Amino acid sequence: MDQAKDFYDVLGVPRSASEKDIRKAYKRLARKYHPDVNPGDAEAERRFKEITEAHNVLTDAEKRRKYDQFGRAYQHAQQSGQWRSGDFDDFLRHFAGAGGTGFTVGGSFGDIFGDIFGRGAGPGAGRVRTEARGPRQGDNVEHELGISFEEAVSGAQKAISLTLADRCPACDGVGGTTQTCSACGGTGMARQGGGVLNLNAACPRCQGAGREVTGRCKECGGSGEVQRSRRINVKIPPGVDGGKRIVLRGEGAAGVNGGPRGDLVLIARVGEHPFFRRQGADVHVEVPVKFTEATLGAEIDVPSVRGSAKLKVPPGTRNGQVLRLKGMGIERMDGSGRGDQLVKVRLVTPDRLSRRQKECLEEIAAEWTDDPREDLPA
Repeated sequence: MDQAKDFYDVLGVPRSASEKDIRKAYKRLARKYHPDVNPGDAEAERRFKEITEAHNVLTDAEKRRKYDQFGRAYQHAQQSGQWRSGDFDDFLRHFAGAGGTGFTVGGSFGDIFGDIFGRGAGPGAGRVRTEARGPRQGDNVEHELGISFEEAVSGAQKAISLTLADRCPACDGVGGTTQTCSACGGTGMARQGGGVLNLNAACPRCQGAGREVTGRCKECGGSGEVQRSRRINVKIPPGVDGGKRIVLRGEGAAGVNGGPRGDLVLIARVGEHPFFRRQGADVHVEVPVKFTEATLGAEIDVPSVRGSAKLKVPPGTRNGQVLRLKGMGIERMDGSGRGDQLVKVRLVTPDRLSRRQKECLEEIAAEWTDDPREDLPA
């Protein structure tokens, strides 16, 4: 039995790849190996069928789950269908020994067959499920959204203009004109095997779609995508932080076969502020304080993200000490209130003194008998 290539290797993606990454890899390879681009090239046609098969399995959640679980056994079950019932356990043991299945053979033939194909192996069973060809929702589209510090704090209504790749409306993302598949007559199924085990598998020519591409689309040049420019109004919630996602329902890629659009997912990128520094819902700021205010205590005006605020400086405040303005921070998006503003004190001493100021300080110095350096080593 021939060893089938691993679907992930065929598309050149890791096993952890997202559906989006898999679709991107497929489109890139499909453009390279499409028969219309390589007329008469048998190897290119073989590669195109190979990557199409890999794409159809790995973008279907249920098929991918079974492929990840059973490995090449599931792959050959899709492709072959030419085993006799008595040979099936040997077939599974062959792949279990090759380390590609992830399961051990045991139980009845019907149990194992049902695990692979998702249904029992009783009378009338054995029909491989193909991907539904009805309406399907379009892909979600991600895009970065630049937000100023002030917009993130207070929230805003923002109009943005985007140019996004969208499914080509002329060919519905297929990349060309289509006709009923000449191999299966549009059913998407092809009978394979014989004897006791006789399967209806996905048609190898159209990969179960029922239609085959016959020419390159003039609108998209065969890529299946067109660029779409749109102006969209976005509501930015108060308190949004960098990396947060704002989801706009129905603003993503067009659906397939009349299905609804996907979503537009905006990833917030919040700009920095020259004065304030954000940490979660709290705001940090450094404020200069006169040494007399810090020594005697005072109430001073300080800026905050919500305008000017009164800050009480207690007597004896030290340089670098952090004072808290409760509830003067940023709105928490979970609705649990606001954070705080943390004010770091930066003591300011005069660089020039009047005669009277100097005399007063000399009197204070004469009466200040405490030595702050007495604990220092000699």
